[in-house]
Amino acid sequence: MTTGTTGLSGRSRFLGACLPLLLLLSIARLWLMPMRSSLWVDEMGTVFVVRQGPDDPSLRVAPQVPESIYYLLPRGAEALLGFSEVTYRLPSLLAMAAALFLIARLATRLIHPQAGWFAAFACMALRGIDYQAADARPYGLGTLVACASLWFLVRWLDCGGWRDALLFVVFAALLWRVQLIFWPFYLVFGIYALVRLARRGTPVGETPVGMSRAALVFALLALALLPVAIKALALYRQAGGHVIVALPSARDLVLSLKLGLIAVCGAGAWLLSRVFRWRPDSPTVSRSSFSLLLAWWLCPPFCLFGFSWLTGHSVFVARYLWLALPGGALVAVLAASRFIPAAQWTPLAAALGVGVLLWNGQWDHVWPPHHNSDWRGAARTIQELGMGPETPVICPSPFIEAKPPAWRPEYPLSGFLYTHLSVYPFPGRIYPLPFEDSPEAEEFAGRLAGQVLAVSKRFVLYGGQGQVGFWRDWFRARPELAGWSNEQSRTFGDVEVVVFEKPAR
Repeated sequence: MTTGTTGLSGRSRFLGACLPLLLLLSIARLWLMPMRSSLWVDEMGTVFVVRQGPDDPSLRVAPQVPESIYYLLPRGAEALLGFSEVTYRLPSLLAMAAALFLIARLATRLIHPQAGWFAAFACMALRGIDYQAADARPYGLGTLVACASLWFLVRWLDCGGWRDALLFVVFAALLWRVQLIFWPFYLVFGIYALVRLARRGTPVGETPVGMSRAALVFALLALALLPVAIKALALYRQAGGHVIVALPSARDLVLSLKLGLIAVCGAGAWLLSRVFRWRPDSPTVSRSSFSLLLAWWLCPPFCLFGFSWLTGHSVFVARYLWLALPGGALVAVLAASRFIPAAQWTPLAAALGVGVLLWNGQWDHVWPPHHNSDWRGAARTIQELGMGPETPVICPSPFIEAKPPAWRPEYPLSGFLYTHLSVYPFPGRIYPLPFEDSPEAEEFAGRLAGQVLAVSKRFVLYGGQGQVGFWRDWFRARPELAGWSNEQSRTFGDVEVVVFEKPAR
């Protein structure tokens, strides 16, 4: 028995020493290696805001885009390191690394003292969390600010210190300033605080914070959020013009909850406990901790689902729900904790880490792409065509806001709706088209076909795959271009380049 115990302890110590290395390998593969791949459309929007500033007139078509304090970070990164995909994504990488640390700390406080490593790998099992770490958008910063807000809220309600209360207010006030769509997360703060205060007289939920002090802190937070609320209500009037997805179905809601991870962790731990006859010694999770985890997991998706149906403006976009992902990961840890003895947390964390690295590693790529949009590769292909400066290149805008009257044939190519053309430039005479077909677009394209394309030797279509496919068929049917070939077509994820050639006479 002594030998077995010693062997188990030695194994646990060895695995415990391996966990940091396994985490570093996972971060390198899942977070670092995708950072060198092409920027996608929204990331190129980040480049535009950083370089042109939030007051650029062309941003009036999408006034919600520059409304974030996040842009200070890539602006500073580019000033220090110069432009590159890695430079622009570095702030999100650092933010998500800090967020992962806070999530692990919250797991040890709310679920089990040994659950931190398991929680970190459970987070990395969710592709949305990995995606944020290599994305030049505000979501990684938002996850960090949300986690910091919860960390200081828990500390404040545990100890009652004013320093923690003020730090909670500061971070919570920043959250809505990172991204306006993050408003559902404030329900998480309120629910947890109310449960703690309601259970103030019980041993498990006791807190030194009284109702009057809590009211003062939350009133201070509400005051700090008032300017953002006014701005958000003003921008809501234009919400219909920026909808990019259909109204969500019940299936969409269920899929957003990441029940697979919860089922795998819970059922896997149960099965192992039955096979090895474990006797869990996990401390009971308090009702207040349970309420926090449940609210963190459910509030963002249910609120945005309800808002979408009540207003008719769907905001049920996967990236808008990413604040809920750490909550879902922690609920998975909670489900597993009912069956895991203290001595088994380390081996199971190591097993989960290996599984995550193998499952999410995109091992069919030497350098995994961050997004299924290789705008850089498509632009390089156009460069390699050896075109002259007058060769027509027809470019539908990748932004949904590019429609009449904001879009017009003489829309400046330096504007927001065509920012991808300046991020990854190429030679040729560019002719802009809107995001979707319209009578104005077809009228302009008709003039273009008869006056410009018909007298050229070749022209290029460049843009999103669906848009290029539509205009390829449209130009193919034009009588002015009868007999032209478009056999040179290449796809770069969801980006496509099509070359039309005039037949030899």
